[in-house]
Amino acid sequence: MIKAEPHPELPVEKLRWRCDPKLFDFKTTDELSACEEIIGQRRAESAIQLGLEVKGRGYNIFVTGLVGTGRTFTIKHLLEKLDKGKEPPDDILYVHNFSDPDMPRAITLPAGRGSRFKKDMENLVNSLLNTISGIFASEEYQEKRKEIVEIFKQRQAKIIQGFEKKVTEKGFILVQLQMGPYVKPDLQPVIEEKPVDFKRLESLVAEEKFPREKLSELKETYAELHSEMETAFAASKGIIKEMEEALGAQDEKILVPMIEEMIAELKREYTYKSVAIYLNEVQDDVIAHLDFFRQPKREEPPAGPQALLGSAPEDPLKNYRVNLLVDNSKTEGAPIIIETFPSYTNLFGTIERVMERGGVWKTDFTMIKAGSLLRANGGYLVMNALDILLEPGAWPALKRTLRFGQMQIQSLDPFYFIASSSLKPEPIEADLKVLLIGDEFLHQLLYYRDEDFKKVFKVKAEFDSVMPRDDKTIHEYASFLKKITEEDELLPFNPEGASAVIEFAVRLAGKQSKITTRFTAISDLIREASYWAKKAKAKTVVGSHVERAIEEWKKRHSLTEDKIQEMIEEGDLLIDTKGAKVGQINGLSVYSIGQYSFGKPTRITAQTSLGRAGVINIEREAELSGPTHSKGVLILTGYLQGKYAQDKPLVMNASICFEQSYGGVDGDSASSTEIYAILSSLAGAPIRQDLAVTGSVNQKGEIQPIGGVNQKIEGHFDVCKARRLTGTQGVLIPHQNADELMLKQEVVKAVEAGRFHIYAVKTIDEGIEILTGVKAGVRKKDGEFEEETINYLVDRKLKKLAESWRAYIGNDTAS
Repeated sequence: MIKAEPHPELPVEKLRWRCDPKLFDFKTTDELSACEEIIGQRRAESAIQLGLEVKGRGYNIFVTGLVGTGRTFTIKHLLEKLDKGKEPPDDILYVHNFSDPDMPRAITLPAGRGSRFKKDMENLVNSLLNTISGIFASEEYQEKRKEIVEIFKQRQAKIIQGFEKKVTEKGFILVQLQMGPYVKPDLQPVIEEKPVDFKRLESLVAEEKFPREKLSELKETYAELHSEMETAFAASKGIIKEMEEALGAQDEKILVPMIEEMIAELKREYTYKSVAIYLNEVQDDVIAHLDFFRQPKREEPPAGPQALLGSAPEDPLKNYRVNLLVDNSKTEGAPIIIETFPSYTNLFGTIERVMERGGVWKTDFTMIKAGSLLRANGGYLVMNALDILLEPGAWPALKRTLRFGQMQIQSLDPFYFIASSSLKPEPIEADLKVLLIGDEFLHQLLYYRDEDFKKVFKVKAEFDSVMPRDDKTIHEYASFLKKITEEDELLPFNPEGASAVIEFAVRLAGKQSKITTRFTAISDLIREASYWAKKAKAKTVVGSHVERAIEEWKKRHSLTEDKIQEMIEEGDLLIDTKGAKVGQINGLSVYSIGQYSFGKPTRITAQTSLGRAGVINIEREAELSGPTHSKGVLILTGYLQGKYAQDKPLVMNASICFEQSYGGVDGDSASSTEIYAILSSLAGAPIRQDLAVTGSVNQKGEIQPIGGVNQKIEGHFDVCKARRLTGTQGVLIPHQNADELMLKQEVVKAVEAGRFHIYAVKTIDEGIEILTGVKAGVRKKDGEFEEETINYLVDRKLKKLAESWRAYIGNDTAS
């Protein structure tokens, strides 16, 4: 076989980008100003600003991006920035609707005026109560009242006395008969100076002790007098009614001017149409119910077991109270409400109820409670999209509110279906911006599955998880360090410590030219590095403290990784790191356990034979292969056909297996590895077991980039290190992944010392040469591959298989 030319390794300087501490001109981050601006989210910032400033209906904002990219901070910062100079929104009140009590009236007043109006109404009611009750209790008023009462009493007495005189002359007397709980006036004849009822007289007649003729005369007289009695009493009642009207007219004559003047003072103070309408209704109702303002006998609350079924005594003056739902007297600018629990009640408010005696529910306008939407009216409401979608009734109600621009307060409680009164408060105009925070999947789901979504959330703000790495963003990161250390009272970082944090941020970004915007993860690293610095009794955080924080975090999450490593070291998982074998290769897999990912080598084997099945994916046959992995395997057939089957049929069976893999396998990052195993089996060329491979491939044999390159390299390195580094071990990666490398220092040092090697390959031919040490070979002008090369050996094997197949088919036909 023709020996391959040595393939260049990746230079050490490309294995990890280093942040030079000399970039910083500070001794510690205490010398810096804390970052107050948004870092790396210009696109999202611009979208949010557009949504906030466009006044059209439906320009609410859905914010997408990874958790920890600063979405909530950015939103709050932009809202506060936009909010500067804005006037606070109106106060919102509900008052009694005297014409329709089931539809409480909404009133809006400038910020601060609502609480003042509520207080003024309380003062008005108290003033009316004190003034009117004082007038009613005054001697002058009582004298005038007595005079009126006396006049009507005399008229009444004249009628009654005249009737009584006639009754006496006719030999009868006026008596009061008890009829159950009532008393009824009646007439009885006087016999021997004593009143006797007719039943007694009929008994005496039956006993022949009283003349029957006399009884008949008495009954005739009774009928005549009874008619006159009804007339007299009707006239008496009429006089009483006239007296009450006269007393009422007298009260109005005394009190109405005073009431009108007291309410007029409020009208002059509050020159708003809605307030004027309400105060006119209050005035009419007060005049119509002056008795409310006498000193009433307070109903005592029930005692004992009845207290459980009762309620507080009804306040006759409640209808003159004011329910201040939203008080913006202390609000500066537009309100910014971040709702962390967007239940229906928390968002839209509710109408509370109390149980009256007998188990009857009752409510009124004073029990209306505001929700976050009402408190955010005139400003901004921020909440998590998934949270509101999971709350019963909240999402449809929010869409209705935003579509029609009205907020309707109603209860969402199945236990209130027996309520004796169902209020429908007057709707309030919705004037706010709603910002939902979610992920891209949820946005797409709502956009395509909910017709209303695109109408009410017209603006999408996408938060990127990375930003360009340059001097500007590096110094912004240093200012961010200052912000976190200042807010959490942490130790300051020196330039070396700051550089270590930034290098970690570049690794999280997954590309040397980028830096992460997942500031939550960076903030956690800053806090934990400060913790370890304090444990070491240091005054500043240096690079070693940051490295300690990273290692300790890894220890807390790497139990599964350690167990797999232990199984490899003990030989339970079969991985070779020395020698060479035909049809066997080390692939590299990434395992994700929650927020932690790590790489480990996996043995992949290939067996080839005569047949027409082509490439057989054992994982797929066992239903353990994901769609992307299955696609990658199908690409192998395309590669083999394109390179070797132009002059002959591809007659072979090639079974591929991830050995000792009992879970699902997905992704195409092992497709190049699988081709190498097949080529090795066909050519009979052993593959080096000290090397591991990762990389996707297309049908042309070009290597394509993969994910998790750092974890994969480090995973194979850890296995080799556990068995002692030989100086020949290494990894093959796609050349496109070279600028994503941010390997741990231990790997970089091993490469620098020549004890570990990393190769970046572009094609299958390059990779097979490194793995076998044999030249790949190219086609000559006659169409044949160079002899004693990998491609030549593979092509020769496939030709033999094709010939064997023809012979087999021929013999089978002949027989």
